Amino acid sequence: MQIRNVVLLSHQGAGKTSLVEYLLFTSGAIQRLGNVRDGTTTSDYDPLEIERHMGINLSLLPIQWKGMKLNLIDTPGYADFIGEVKSGLRVTEGAIIVICAASGVEVGTEQTWNDAEKAKLPRLIFVNKMDRENADFFSALEGMQAKLSPKCLPLQLPIGSQSDFQGIVDLVTMKAYIGTAGQESEIPATLREQAETSREKLVEAAVEIDDELINKYLGGEAISDEEILAAIRKSTIAGKLVPVFVGSALQGIGTQQLLNGICHYLPSPEEKGVIIARNVATGEQEEIKPSPETPFSSLVFKTTADPYVGKLSYFRVYSGVISSNSQSWNANKGSMERIGQLFTMLGKNQQPVPQLSAGDIGAVARLSSTTTGDTLCAREHPVIFPGIEFPKANFGMAIQPLTKTDLDKMSTVLPRICEEDPSLQIRREPDTNEFIISGIGDSHLEIAKERMRRKFGVEVKLDLPKIPYKETITVSTKAEYKHKKQTGGHGQYGHVFLELEPLPRGGGFEFVEKIVGGAIPQNYIPSVEKGVNEAKQEGVLAGYPVVDVKVSLYDGSFHPVDSSDIAFKIAGAQALKRGLSQGQPILLEPIMNLKVTVPEAYTGDITSDLNTKRGRVLGINPGNGISVIEAQAPYAELLRYATDLRSLTQGRGSFVMEFDHYEEVPAHLSQKIVADRKK
Repeated sequence: MQIRNVVLLSHQGAGKTSLVEYLLFTSGAIQRLGNVRDGTTTSDYDPLEIERHMGINLSLLPIQWKGMKLNLIDTPGYADFIGEVKSGLRVTEGAIIVICAASGVEVGTEQTWNDAEKAKLPRLIFVNKMDRENADFFSALEGMQAKLSPKCLPLQLPIGSQSDFQGIVDLVTMKAYIGTAGQESEIPATLREQAETSREKLVEAAVEIDDELINKYLGGEAISDEEILAAIRKSTIAGKLVPVFVGSALQGIGTQQLLNGICHYLPSPEEKGVIIARNVATGEQEEIKPSPETPFSSLVFKTTADPYVGKLSYFRVYSGVISSNSQSWNANKGSMERIGQLFTMLGKNQQPVPQLSAGDIGAVARLSSTTTGDTLCAREHPVIFPGIEFPKANFGMAIQPLTKTDLDKMSTVLPRICEEDPSLQIRREPDTNEFIISGIGDSHLEIAKERMRRKFGVEVKLDLPKIPYKETITVSTKAEYKHKKQTGGHGQYGHVFLELEPLPRGGGFEFVEKIVGGAIPQNYIPSVEKGVNEAKQEGVLAGYPVVDVKVSLYDGSFHPVDSSDIAFKIAGAQALKRGLSQGQPILLEPIMNLKVTVPEAYTGDITSDLNTKRGRVLGINPGNGISVIEAQAPYAELLRYATDLRSLTQGRGSFVMEFDHYEEVPAHLSQKIVADRKK
């Protein structure tokens, strides 16, 4: 059976989900048309998606059309859920980019276009919402050719627009198709000339791929529709042409032609050719042929955690065949997995199948060790496919349970949430004792929080993370402390002299002992060190850990009866505190390295914004219309940088951030931090 695996991409709100719904309906995969407004569509089935009228997860939608199986993957359009888009791009051979006829090319359109370009996917464009107010096909087309690529050429023209949008003209067959039913008729006289000019351009672009056709074309010979079709297909698969379709998902105009277009112009798994994997036995790269006769191999590209069904793993078969109730080898984890009933998914509905073969996409429940990005294959021929590159999680929030029960559940639920969505990350910040959950943006984390509540009954709140400040001293000093208590019987006596010296930044914390002549017996020295180490956890300025200090124990005294370990531990701790107070203590803050990638036009805005954030720009590398700005700035100023950058660049910028070093906090800010801590 012929297969087409196709991912749908667009800016938020261009109408992917409505389009998929009508494609399912046109093909008979569903009997009733749902709509986004009522929350009844097949692909937005998560309660959160229904409530917010937007896609959050990718969904898999198989369609039978003209003897072919089309596996459509509907992805979210909102930038925070780009991780789902990456998964969809990874396992398909073609893409449909949906553009709204009224809004034209938007930021998300450019981003998904670039992603499809990187993945080298042949694509079609569908200009949707022709029945909308302000719909303008030709203006949208101009935008595509200017912002995406001059290779975008119409394969169809709309008949009418906005409220009098009636149908389409097919430039290959030179026929008009009117209404939802696609009634064939003659091209309206008013469009005739335009259709002929557009067809001419299309044919000219398509024949370029075939020398024989070029000669025919230049020689003025007639070229048949079949030859044109074949040339468009070849050019589309080679990435030399991007055919533009047009219609209205809500009225179902143009949906049949789009289904035909997917079959005609996008490649099958065989045409996409071999996939490269690493052979585990030899360590060498190996070509995997997409054939049912070769050993089984597949990639898991999505995991969903469901409290009722358990874990569901979506996978794409690259070679061989897998059957229900069998076994498969997880080459990444080096373990055998029991394969239960296999399914194909239609939105949330599981349709059991006996087997899946090369090129197809399906799902299986309750795998024990498999996670997203793992390769499942035949044990006798273990291979590993490259994983999926998820975007960096740059927006972090501190996550706190609301009650004691939530705290107990949180530790098991967080890993499950991150397993479902690998673009989320969780870590514990040792200095502030907070759990930090990081994602792409605030909506991303908000949805993760909602998921925890709905799916697993865990209530949490999100706050901006605390800054892991540190304290140190700026001058050398000496401090003495005598701990002396006399109560009936044994007293307590411990007496120490410490010298404190500042170390260079990043020098850590050192304790050395320079006792001469047994002023303190050797067996008490570890206790002094213990006291010093405990006291350094809380500095004297604002209670932050102390770093970059060398502490020398150089003198002291003891009492043959009253001295004890505890007395020397207390003396060590108090002497350190005294020394810190005398050493002109200061606060240190973490400084981060930033690498911001933005279109060149935004360079000035970004650098001036970084200046307001106490940042230092270290260098700007322009190239290909893109600037990469390298800078350093205090972590305290960057907590909301993901959101700030998005609004400064309308979502066109990205950045990576990592810790670099600690630096002194400016005095005026330091006073405020100390005052806030004392409160």
